[in-house]
This record gives sequence, C-alpha cells and structure tokens, in this order.
Amino acid sequence: MSTPEELVKLIAERNVAFVDCRFTDTLGREHHLTVPAHSFDEERIEGGVAFDASSLPGWKGVECSDMLLLPDASSARLDPFREESTLIVTCDVAEPTDLNGYDRDPRSLAKRAEIYLQASGLGDTAYFGPEPEFFVFDNIRWNDQMNGCMVEIGAEHAPWSTAAALNGHNLGHRLRVKGGYAPVPPVDSFHDLRSEMCVLMEQQGVPVEVHHHEVGGGGQLEIGTRFSTLVQRADWNQIMKYTIMNVAHVYGKTATFMPKPILGDNGSGMHVHQSIWKDGQNLFAGNGYGGLSDMALFYIGGIIKHARALNAITNPTTNSYKRLVPHYEAPVKLAYSARNRSASIRIPYVSSPKARRVEVRFPDPMANPYLAFSAMLMAGLDGIQNRIHPGDAADKNLYDLPPEEDAKIPTVCSSLEQALEALDNDREFLTRGGVFSNDMLDAYIELKQAEVNRLRMTPHPVEFDMYYSL
Repeated sequence: MSTPEELVKLIAERNVAFVDCRFTDTLGREHHLTVPAHSFDEERIEGGVAFDASSLPGWKGVECSDMLLLPDASSARLDPFREESTLIVTCDVAEPTDLNGYDRDPRSLAKRAEIYLQASGLGDTAYFGPEPEFFVFDNIRWNDQMNGCMVEIGAEHAPWSTAAALNGHNLGHRLRVKGGYAPVPPVDSFHDLRSEMCVLMEQQGVPVEVHHHEVGGGGQLEIGTRFSTLVQRADWNQIMKYTIMNVAHVYGKTATFMPKPILGDNGSGMHVHQSIWKDGQNLFAGNGYGGLSDMALFYIGGIIKHARALNAITNPTTNSYKRLVPHYEAPVKLAYSARNRSASIRIPYVSSPKARRVEVRFPDPMANPYLAFSAMLMAGLDGIQNRIHPGDAADKNLYDLPPEEDAKIPTVCSSLEQALEALDNDREFLTRGGVFSNDMLDAYIELKQAEVNRLRMTPHPVEFDMYYSL
C-alpha cells in the first residue's frame, strides 16, 4: 500500500491493536513510538506523530526539541515478535514548522541523495546490495568498571568449547578457527535458526537469496538478500537487524553485528554492491576492464579518492579498525580488481550486463545504512563528475605482496580517530545538493570523537599483560 487511506484500511482488515512508528538515529539505532491503532487515522498519518528529539544523541537541544514522525505508508509490515497484533511503519523525521525532512534524519538524508542523483542527470536510480555478516553466541558478559574490565563470550558451538563438559553432553561437532564456511549440519548448528530468520524477513518484505555459515568458526553467519534502491535497501537492512536479533533472542541466544568480537577469528564485514541506472539501463555495464563502463571506473575512482573520509561513516566504531588490519584477510588496500577478494573494491564475475556492478568491501555492519549508502553514492558521483580514473587494476593477491609493492598501494584508515579527521578535512563532496549538511557532519564527528575518547581513557587488559611487571 502507498496511501494513508490504504494504510487505515489495512489496520482495520488485520484487526491491528497497535502501530509501531520506527525511525533511525544518527548512530544507526532504531527507535519506536507505539500508538493505539484506533487513534492512527488519516489525519494523524498525514500530520505526523510528535516526539522529543532532544533525548537522542546529536539531534535537537531542549529549546527546539519538538519533532514529528511522518509515517511511510508503503513500509507497513506486521511485527512477527509481538503478542498483540502490531503494525510497524517506518517514518521520516520532519520539522513541525514546514514538514520538511530534518537535516540530521538519516532516512531524509538518503532521500536527498536519491534526488541529487536524479538532478545531476547522471542517472535516475542507484541500486545497493549489502552483505552484512554477524555472529551468534549463547551468552555474553562484559564489565568496564573502575576496578577492572573484562569480556567473556559463551558459545558451545565455538572451537574453544571442545573440552567443555556441558553437563556430559558435549557432542563434539565443531568448526575450526577460520574454518566455518558453509558446512552442513550438525557441524553447522545454526541452519534452523537462519531459516527462521529468512522466513520472517520474507514475511516483512525483504527478499532472501541465500543463507549460510560464514568463515568465522565462533558462530559467524550471513543471510544474503536482494539488492534494491538506496532508501528501500537501507530500510531492509534495519528490518534484517531487527529480525536477526529477535530470532536469536527467542532461541535463547544473542546476535551481534560488531565487526570484530573475537580475537583471532574472522571479523564481520558488510560488502556493498552498487550500480547506477538510467531509463532502465545499467550504466555500469561496458567494454572496459571487468566488463565495466568508463562511468563505473570513474565511480570507483571517487570511492578510492574519498575512502578515508568514507571510513568514518562506513566503519564508524573503534571496533571497526580491529577488523581492518594490514597483512590479515581484511580489505584494507585501496585498489580494485575483477574477482579478486583481496582488493577493497571487487568487480564480481557475472554473465549478464544487467548484473554488472562494483562491490565495495571495506564497510562493516555497524554502519548506519542510510548514511553509508548515501556517502558512497556521493563519492562515486564525484568520481564520475570529475572523471577520476582509479588507475590500473590490481590482479595480484594483495594480502601477500613484497614490501616495496605493498608500500605503493594506499590503505583505508587504521583508526576511527584518523577516519574522523579525514572526514573533517574532506567533506565538500558530501554536502553537494544539501544531501549532508555541515551541521550534521559536525554533530556526527562530535558523537564519534566521544567514543574514541572513552576508549582511549580506559585501561585495557592487554596493557596489564604487556606492562604490569615492567
């Protein structure tokens, strides 16, 4: 459905008790206000649901905190996890004075990015296909008090549990460290869990294409879903996260999208496939390297040029850079290549020109999808507008280069602090067309710098191991 009238009719037909108004903050967290269905009429849908924006990090001050949630009727879906019949509706955040999208609202920002693409004349549609990986554990404990800090992961399926007694029921079938890619049950003990996640995603409108165990032996999983337009694909990412976390919770387990929760095992990335179309034609298909057009190569050039600024948005946590470490299997080298998974930008092999695309491999699933997809689009468009060629492709294994060759290839940032500095110094491409505002970027940098400072001030157990007895 796409109109308020159709939404009200659906509520009546499904005997819905509550309407859950969802929105996403700057950091990518979802929030909700729940409204009794009997009061959710056409007037309220069009006029918006009021809320206090001063309670969200990086948004309004108390002197101007009143904001509105404007429901997107086309996003309505039933919540599969609530006992009372509840309809979820994704909302844009709007200023109450003029109902325009708030400049710090990620979804409104993503809509501005789509409008900017169309206004540029370079294309009318940008397609995105992210692949967020995640871990599932049995339990998790951590502590960061003044008297000490610790973290402990509980996972009966993990390689470290081979000697655990488990009340006499250790059945032994386990993955090795970095040996988790796509085994069958009983070694893959998560098949039914993932299948249920897939069924519930499809019920909520997210088309699933594949699911499997990923390389990480400690419970790393992936569910592949279909590509779509920028805003819808970001909406789907939020539905994915909500569904994955809640299904794990129902199973008595816990899911996390942290990029690097386990020392010594693979980290979780979010490779993002992307292409630009116009009048139903894929503009990235051509006769150049890897079957790409000049436009696609220039798009890659823009991504590489602005990669370090992008890192602040596509890899937005201090934990992100524990995954992006040189000389391990992480896409840190800013190079492109066909079918080469060691490059940070890969050109997947496809048989049809319609499927021609580029895959940016350095982002991770902590990224706010509305901001990350928009930022990559803006970087790619800058590359097209300024004909930034990415240079020669890198067809070697970039994980194992001689030192003299390794030093010539640029890398992504090595820390969130470095990425924030890069974003602060390289932001003009993001602000074109009013897509990102400088106020929004300033607030984002301030929020993220606070995370950097918190970690910098906290003594780490490894420091005690290295320095306590010196």
